[in-house]
Amino acid sequence: MARGWESKDVESQVAEKKAPASADPKQKSPEQIKVDQERKGLQLSRTRIANDLETATNPNHRKSLEAALAFLDQKISALNN
Repeated sequence: MARGWESKDVESQVAEKKAPASADPKQKSPEQIKVDQERKGLQLSRTRIANDLETATNPNHRKSLEAALAFLDQKISALNN
């Protein structure tokens, strides 16, 4: 007896649900999530410091901000590798 299209579709959906979920390549490990969060935090800090640097007028303050910017760039670069 021939089976209808709908029953075949339902059967394939049920089979997909019963199949164990293999490791999804899109899912990140807890370590990867932690690195991503750290990178985002560093990028936010970098943005804030870059904005502060645009308005800073005191040479000592500018020097401090430039050093902080270089440090953050180095940390972000290390996380990307």
